[in-house]
Amino acid sequence: MSLTLDYAADFPAIASTVFILPAGTTELPVTAAADLPEAARQYVAAQLAADEKFVAVNQYSHQHYYVVAEEKKTPALGLEGLRKAGNKLHARLKADKVEELFICNLTPAGGSLALAEGIALTAYQFAGYKTDEKSRKAPTLTKLTLVGPDLSAEKVSELAGMLEGVYLARDLVNKPYSHLNASQLAQQFEEAGERAGFEVEVLDLVRIEALRMGGLLAVNQGSPEPPTFSIMEYKPEGATNTKPIVLVGKGVVFDTGGLSLKPTPNSMDLMKCDMGGAAVVVGVLTALAKNKVPLHVIGLVPATDNRPGGPALAPGDVITMYSGLTVEVLNTDAEGRLILADALAFAKKYDPELVLDYATLTGSAARAIGIEGIVYMGTADEDVMHDLKKAGNATHERLVEFPLWDEYADHIKSPIADMSNLGKAEAGAISAGKFLERYAEGYPWVHFDIAGPAFLTTPDSYRGKGGTGTAVRLTYEFLKNRA
Repeated sequence: MSLTLDYAADFPAIASTVFILPAGTTELPVTAAADLPEAARQYVAAQLAADEKFVAVNQYSHQHYYVVAEEKKTPALGLEGLRKAGNKLHARLKADKVEELFICNLTPAGGSLALAEGIALTAYQFAGYKTDEKSRKAPTLTKLTLVGPDLSAEKVSELAGMLEGVYLARDLVNKPYSHLNASQLAQQFEEAGERAGFEVEVLDLVRIEALRMGGLLAVNQGSPEPPTFSIMEYKPEGATNTKPIVLVGKGVVFDTGGLSLKPTPNSMDLMKCDMGGAAVVVGVLTALAKNKVPLHVIGLVPATDNRPGGPALAPGDVITMYSGLTVEVLNTDAEGRLILADALAFAKKYDPELVLDYATLTGSAARAIGIEGIVYMGTADEDVMHDLKKAGNATHERLVEFPLWDEYADHIKSPIADMSNLGKAEAGAISAGKFLERYAEGYPWVHFDIAGPAFLTTPDSYRGKGGTGTAVRLTYEFLKNRA
């Protein structure tokens, strides 16, 4: 992460500083006047009296910024407002060529962390592959220093560790297939494990065949590249859980749709993002390990691309999964559930306390709630579902629960196999979840369909454009609280 986060007990007299003022502030607090000359002080006071929410003062050698928090229905929405304010502030910091910013919070606890989070997530840049000097130039802003009695060095360090996980997830989603096939994705996991401190084992084609992972092998049939199955494990001393929590991520590094070929405009051309679930898993493990969260967590990622070449899986084929169940494949573009199903069945060997899976799985989920939230469903108890939703609200990665009623099993019935991989036109996200449920047996399980927010084609505040790292912050918050 190119942007450094630090903590200080106070800010120097001459330094670019942003003051976060309480909602409804119309007068300049003495503590926020700092070294302002009288004329500048009067200017800021006049702007606040006019109900301005953002005020900037150029001190020539440094800058002063004032952000007024907005009155919201809940504290969580108030913090989200500050994240978005951080996005707007970043544009000004960039224009003013600010190198280091001190953040001073005069609102309830957490304000400076939220503003810094918004700035840092906005500051993310994918390195890309351009060769001109301007494109390769490093950003001017390199450091955020958070100040205030409501903070500690540990809290700031924790935010930095979590952001590192989000940055990694974004980087992986933004990489094209030419630079991230299944083997290269597994290599990225190994490098992430070395940096953060978790173990990685990669199963190659021979071992995948020996395990008879029929779903993963079937999707891989048309590819010139072999599949991988990555097992990542973070097991710190003093872990508070006796049984591991398992995270499963869909790792389709590029999805043509197979023989059920996707159209190109606004569809296949975006499908480098179809491993967004895998990115979540390694992003969360990175954040947990960096921050030494005392929780035993295992990540499983089946990875392949989905191509129509050679002996590719054909509509109407019947395959036998790792669990032994048979599936009639009616659409080769419903491939994510096939590889996830093998990983979910494999997860049972760990006797897990809880299994969470992440996937850019269905257009139905995106059409249902758009890019504004994540569809989730599962067999975990109400307390788990509530805690997940609470974590989603806290991070503004909001969750909408879909039902898994027994009647939805009829949507995936097959006349010749145990089930089909395609449901009806209606409730597509649910029938996909119902398919996965058959393999998530023997443990509590929750499925997250992140198809809507995982990859954005236009910028959206601090989430930016391209890979967003959606669900990393949500899951980290949930697991941290659970630990």
